[in-house]
Amino acid sequence: MSQIDTLVQSLPKAELHLHIEGTLEPELAIKFARRNGIPLNVGPEELRRAYDFKNLQDFLNVYYRATDTLRTRDDFYELTMHYFRRARENNIVHAEIFYDPQAHMRRGVKFEVFTEALLEAMRDARGEYGISSNLILSFLRDLPEEDALKVLDEATAFLNDIVGVGLDSAEVGNPPSKFSRAFSMAKDLGLMRVAHAGEEGPPEYVWEAIEVLDVHRIDHGVRSVEDDSLMHFLAERRIPLTMCPLSNLKLKVVNDLRDYPLREFLDRGIIATVNSDDPAYFGGYLNENFLAVQRALNLGPEDICTLASNSILASFIPGDRKRELLGKIDEICGSAPDS
Repeated sequence: MSQIDTLVQSLPKAELHLHIEGTLEPELAIKFARRNGIPLNVGPEELRRAYDFKNLQDFLNVYYRATDTLRTRDDFYELTMHYFRRARENNIVHAEIFYDPQAHMRRGVKFEVFTEALLEAMRDARGEYGISSNLILSFLRDLPEEDALKVLDEATAFLNDIVGVGLDSAEVGNPPSKFSRAFSMAKDLGLMRVAHAGEEGPPEYVWEAIEVLDVHRIDHGVRSVEDDSLMHFLAERRIPLTMCPLSNLKLKVVNDLRDYPLREFLDRGIIATVNSDDPAYFGGYLNENFLAVQRALNLGPEDICTLASNSILASFIPGDRKRELLGKIDEICGSAPDS
């Protein structure tokens, strides 16, 4: 194992851009399908071969088909615990987990079934693995805002357990401003706010997420690099980006990780972070994303330490724990070799 590999593994990290449905590995999907009497008629390797995507919509078509295997409380609990075991292997000490209620409710699964299962797994992971976590309810942007408002109404019984709302799914043609009322209501309820923007959509979508939705973080934000004034604003206002290198490569947001703008963001003082997005589909969990982008961009130990620190700074972790984790990162990085 190289010194960089060792450093990546040793650093405590927060994962801030993780769709729990996107951790549904083929073996689990097939297991759940059999358990629930759903005909998939494929084996794990054949299912993996379907994970060759031309764009975001191509991925979503496969993603929702696999998600259909999730039906019961046990399915959602097992899926979530499976992620936390992976998280422990990657030395993730805190995770902020997106979930898509609309994707399950439209299949007849009740809101409380999957929400309670996720929360139970999060509590168990804290006890068994020492991993803290937050739950973020995501709205599907290709559905009407009225649908999002109904989901938010369902969530009011869980406001002590849901930390925030997000916005995901097909970006092009579905600008953030479409959800201004839903995000305004979420703000009134005291929820944190994040949104996918600038993945396939233009920099204008990032501006909308900031100015209309009043978000605390931008998920992806890759195309922010095309707008110099936006880059300056992100740095000045310290609005973090939760970036996902292997996802963006797999979905052809970039054709080569050597062209990935992560270094530009770091050089401009933007709080950029590395995350895995939908690791079952995109070829790697968190450490694999760190190492892939490190090799492509020739990032040094200082860059890796900055990214780990950024993950803690950009999280919704309480202040005392943030300081504790940042202290651990400083301790490790202070003794790390320069190359």
